[in-house]
Amino acid sequence: MNILLDKSKTVSLDGRGVTAVLGPTNTGKTHLAIERMVAHSSGVIGLPLRLLAREVYTKVAARVGVGNVALITGEEKIIPPNARYSVCTVEALPRQTDAAFVAIDEVQLAADLERGHIFTDRMIHLRGREETLFLGAATMRGILERLFKGISIISRPRMSVLTYAGSKKITRLPRRSAIVAFSADEVYAIGELIRRQRGGAAIVLGALSPRTRNAQVELYQSGDVDYLVATDAIGMGLNLDVDHVAFAQNSKFDGFHYRELTAAELAQIAGRAGRHTRDGTFGVTGQVDPFPDALVEAIETHRFDPVKVLQWRSADLDFSSIDALRISLDRPPAIEGLTRALPATDQRVLEYLSREDDIRSLVSGRARVQLLWDACALPDYRKIAPAQHAEIVGAIFRDLVRYGHVDEDYMASQVAKASSTEGEIDTLSQRIAQIRTWTFVSHRPGWLSDSTHWQEKTREIEDRLSDALHERLTKRFVDRRTSVLMRRLRENAMPEAEINPSGEVLVEGHHVGEMQGFRFTADRTAEGEDARAVKAAAQKALAAEFELRAERFAAAPNGDLALGSDGILRWLGAPVGTLVATDDVLKPRVVLLADEQLTGAARDKVAARAERFVNYQIETHLKPLLDLRDAETLTGTARGLAFQLSENFGILNRRDVAEEVRALDQDARAALRRLGVRFGAYHIFVPALIKPGPAGLATLLWALKNDAREKPGYGDVVAALAAGRTSIVTDPQFDRAFYRLAGFRNLGRRAVRVDILERLADLIRPTLGWKPGSGKRPEGAYGNESFVVTPAMMSILGATAEDMEAILKGLGYRAEAKPAEEVQAHLAALGATETAPAAEAKPAPAAETTPSTEEGEQSSAAAAEETAGEQPAAEAPAAETATPTTEEAAATAPAGEPAAEEAPKPVLVWRQARFERRPQPQRDRKAAEKSRNRDARPAEGRGQDRPKKGEGKKGDQRRPKREERPVKIDPNSPFAALAALKEQLRK
Repeated sequence: MNILLDKSKTVSLDGRGVTAVLGPTNTGKTHLAIERMVAHSSGVIGLPLRLLAREVYTKVAARVGVGNVALITGEEKIIPPNARYSVCTVEALPRQTDAAFVAIDEVQLAADLERGHIFTDRMIHLRGREETLFLGAATMRGILERLFKGISIISRPRMSVLTYAGSKKITRLPRRSAIVAFSADEVYAIGELIRRQRGGAAIVLGALSPRTRNAQVELYQSGDVDYLVATDAIGMGLNLDVDHVAFAQNSKFDGFHYRELTAAELAQIAGRAGRHTRDGTFGVTGQVDPFPDALVEAIETHRFDPVKVLQWRSADLDFSSIDALRISLDRPPAIEGLTRALPATDQRVLEYLSREDDIRSLVSGRARVQLLWDACALPDYRKIAPAQHAEIVGAIFRDLVRYGHVDEDYMASQVAKASSTEGEIDTLSQRIAQIRTWTFVSHRPGWLSDSTHWQEKTREIEDRLSDALHERLTKRFVDRRTSVLMRRLRENAMPEAEINPSGEVLVEGHHVGEMQGFRFTADRTAEGEDARAVKAAAQKALAAEFELRAERFAAAPNGDLALGSDGILRWLGAPVGTLVATDDVLKPRVVLLADEQLTGAARDKVAARAERFVNYQIETHLKPLLDLRDAETLTGTARGLAFQLSENFGILNRRDVAEEVRALDQDARAALRRLGVRFGAYHIFVPALIKPGPAGLATLLWALKNDAREKPGYGDVVAALAAGRTSIVTDPQFDRAFYRLAGFRNLGRRAVRVDILERLADLIRPTLGWKPGSGKRPEGAYGNESFVVTPAMMSILGATAEDMEAILKGLGYRAEAKPAEEVQAHLAALGATETAPAAEAKPAPAAETTPSTEEGEQSSAAAAEETAGEQPAAEAPAAETATPTTEEAAATAPAGEPAAEEAPKPVLVWRQARFERRPQPQRDRKAAEKSRNRDARPAEGRGQDRPKKGEGKKGDQRRPKREERPVKIDPNSPFAALAALKEQLRK
């Protein structure tokens, strides 16, 4: 077909035998072309995309057999020897053919600025012997009728209705939606948002290899994900089950500048919504202004501005020289309705290489010029700068001229650069684009000495890269777990659930969360639709697990349950309940920590078992308290004292109940002892309740009642109980009553365990009762009913000398500071052989553990009670220190005097306060031994063999009345002077 180039003459093209099938998307045009082609003996069809060519090739091969169909693209050639049909990209279509049938799809692309001239050229020159079809949009009707005289036009209506649905946020788009953007960055951002909120999306970009795009499309088509994020690459050839198309952008860079899409372009993409007779919708996201009414009407009715001109470039090229070739490429068209195309990539590369002297020197003769033009046709898959692309084309052309083929080493090095599958999405995409360049080279006839090897090599690398890219895209934009769970939920199938020993919950093999006790905690990384799917699948899969766990918990032995210091009830380490206080501190209530799925009889079983365990713990550990509260054998003062002990968790300061203790007779005391009560020098207490277990439970119940579990100091005291500490440093911000409930007494900055204080009393008592000449001097005895602190005293308390001062003052002793030399001399005069006073000794290390509270109890209990009188003087309030302490003396020392450490520190000599009655020393060792033996008898046997009043001779015996001894008065005491003055006034 000849085309006159003289602009003074206008010619037209012959359209006889050509049929144009025009209409919007979803009209079945491509399907019609396939049906018509296989009806002929031979045929050729040109398609706009390699991806679509591969899809049509598969369909035709299924109809006529693989051996009868060829696939020809720039990067892939499958040509059986006896192929009757050829499926090609438009660029790969021959300019002439002897086939009976020819079809060119998406002919509206003839108006495209970049590729349009190729479509126009094939439409002008390529004809089938029997039938030629042009397939495209209805906007081509006018221009086709003007250019091709005698052409037949067939309009096909859309098989489904396309409706505008307005604007919606991306996260609220319906399932089976495609979100369209026009930059890779925007596509990635939307994909990540969809993954977080809705479980995942497939990604389709024009830069992806066909293998990767097919894999991503299959991911969507199979239902693994419900959303597709794509560029306008889905606008042609991809047949998808899309119900809604949402535009996240409406402008793009077309290779020359940014512009808004035309109504026809928007309709081409929006038309992907709907499948066959199923209707579809389109709209925008919150990032795009709603479409105006006129645009909406145009898309819904498929009425657009007609195409007025087609892009054209001369096919009659002059290869006599480079300059002649350049001139022939710039030749204008001679047909009205065609316009000269802008310089394409191949023409721009030619312009660049024509300025290089070495290239011009190699181009001699028509064959070399044509070879250079063939090299310039290498597609720029990488979309790099024209100069960089031109360098690759130049290197290939130089090898072809010098060696007759591309250098094998150069080819190998370039292929090796693109072979690695490491890296992220962008890196892999660039490598795929690079390997596609060399795949194209391997398919050019005569360009390689071993083209078959390189075709296989580049194809294998592209497949590996494509698979790796698909894996990266899926990993980044698809949550496989959520996609599987969502599909199972849609299928209304029961997911397979598994719970491993650590509590990890797996549904369909995917981690969805953890099951601890009767609570399911979903995976914390789950968000949006992901979280909903995880929760729904877990609830569905774990429906029976709650019933099974309830049965196991109800039958669980006590050893599997534990009540922590935080008030949490745990079953095999998992929390199942928490305690809350009630009006009765010894009867807390258990609140189950369980999901709503634990209901009915199963929940009742769990609650009953939890209540039973908590009650057992209280009845076991705090049994002495319950016995004191419910003791019916006690009467009068004894019963009142027992009630006070039960109300105060088994510890009373003796000074606070001195009158009640004084009023007890021996029978009442024996009855209280049988209930575990000990009468100490400083406290009336129940030793069994000071053990870590009972004390920990008592402090927990008090903390529940007083809402103190989160207060400072609670954890420290609980830790001290667990470690068996004898004393701890107190927190002034914490309630002092808490330390008492834990079995400690606050003395200065330390809290000391009450049983340890009684052991301290055992050490102090002999020192106060010793007199010179009455036997071996006890350690620390100073004479004159006074003592000095010894290392043994500090050791049992885990206290320093400074701590001891505060502790002893709190216990009711007063101190007198004396020079160290005087104290040493006094002790030497007494024949001291013991260690030096504690004031000069190093601080004792804090004692971490001590024997149980029962140890040593019998050694001091009787002596403390029977010989100390009714109210120990040690319980008296602390008197003011008679002389300044070491610190006070140092603070008042005149400036310039030697530092305190240069002189010996004064030693504190302690004595009981004289204004209170103090315990009498033991009358004799026999009485003390008798007292100890009495307390050493089992509680249940004490007093049982003593006759009651009036029951025989022994029962008639009465205890002799204790002889009152005069109280010695210290002549140095101010109270002595006051007493003498009163006596004189009385006389």
